[in-house]
Amino acid sequence: MTSLIHPQLPLGFEPGELFTFDSLITGRNTVVAGLARQTASGQGEKQLYIWGEPGLGKSHLLQASCNLAARCQRTTCYLTPAEIIGQSAAMLDGLEQIELICLDDIDGWLQGDQWETALFDLINRVRENQSRLILSSTLPPDEMAVKLPDLRSRLAWGPVFQLQDLTDKEKYQALSYRAGQNGLELPENVADYMMQRYPRDMFGLFERLAVLDKASMAMKRKLTIPLIKSVFSQE
Repeated sequence: MTSLIHPQLPLGFEPGELFTFDSLITGRNTVVAGLARQTASGQGEKQLYIWGEPGLGKSHLLQASCNLAARCQRTTCYLTPAEIIGQSAAMLDGLEQIELICLDDIDGWLQGDQWETALFDLINRVRENQSRLILSSTLPPDEMAVKLPDLRSRLAWGPVFQLQDLTDKEKYQALSYRAGQNGLELPENVADYMMQRYPRDMFGLFERLAVLDKASMAMKRKLTIPLIKSVFSQE
């Protein structure tokens, strides 16, 4: 697998097994997932903009794209606000040399003239090169609080998609697949219990599943409703 650590970046993308297209339950997001696959493999659209509320799978989709690109021996990088905040806007310089650039939660760091100009210039350079760019945000381009007039239109140069929430059945499929990756069996009644009593966004559900995974291993117990009650007894 090929990834690229840019000289100014603190991290490069390391392909993992959790966030792949195989583990992505698309639901009503089949079209955008298909376009992301094409973009990751160097075909189709040069730019995608994906937006939606937290917990709908934006980060999973971007990481799956990087994972696929790396498996196709394409250079790639995945950047979140955690890697960007506190850095110089110059860190975006030269990223167009990377074949797939995924910038997650851009509304979390796209603040100030320098960053707006840096992203504006990067989008232009990507369009001129053979690279691809996938952006995610909680807001659509026309609602982004940017001051640079032409940046908003640049953000919408490619297809813009709003991610849709999964049905309960699809959420169970996603949870069951994740549990299976860890060698666990997640009974449907246990998943139903989780979704009825705790926040239903996939990010929160996956976090709880990770806690239950560790507890199940430590206690050598299967995933059951009594186990959930004991682990989250203080809530």
